[in-house]
Amino acid sequence: MSAGAALKNCMPQVEPPKDLLPVLSSLAEWFDDQNVPYAIIGGVAIGLIAQPRETQDIDAVAWLDLVDLPILLSSAAQFGFVSRLADPQAFAEKSRMVLLTHTQTGLSVDVSCGVLPFEREMIDRAIEFKIDQLVLKVATPEDLLITKAVAHRGKDLMDIENLLAVYRDLDLSRVRNWVKQFADILEMPELLADLDQRLKGRNQTGD
Repeated sequence: MSAGAALKNCMPQVEPPKDLLPVLSSLAEWFDDQNVPYAIIGGVAIGLIAQPRETQDIDAVAWLDLVDLPILLSSAAQFGFVSRLADPQAFAEKSRMVLLTHTQTGLSVDVSCGVLPFEREMIDRAIEFKIDQLVLKVATPEDLLITKAVAHRGKDLMDIENLLAVYRDLDLSRVRNWVKQFADILEMPELLADLDQRLKGRNQTGD
């Protein structure tokens, strides 16, 4: 059995809030139509593969060269998305973020244009999550742990506890390796220290 198949077998059956389904469906259809590799991350991803979590927006990371962004944005309306900014290209060039609104629901969608090796790996490793006919690419629990450890807000640390409570067989060596790299680059040793505090009692590959 592949690692991805094994993960799917242990994933809880979580039904996302009904108002998120149209947005997730449109987003997946848009990225697939434009051949943009992506992974759903953030609170929505936590809610899908771990335990329900209240969130007001949808976060995704996409592997997209900014020179191709105008083509992607030109097709946004066809899939129900509009920019929240007057000049999304200029903002993306500064922040590598694309801020959108889903017109049908009014919900916000924040798309990060990936550039880091970790982001490329996260997208390549993303697992398929199926809800009826909808198929989404969602970041793995390990990669969500990494993003949450680096974001390091109160709610992110709670998300780490959530993931660790649900998944008992994780590649924690991968998690620690990436978090250490980010902690060193950002000169924030507390990122790894706080993660290790939550991993206490678990070994590097699982229980």
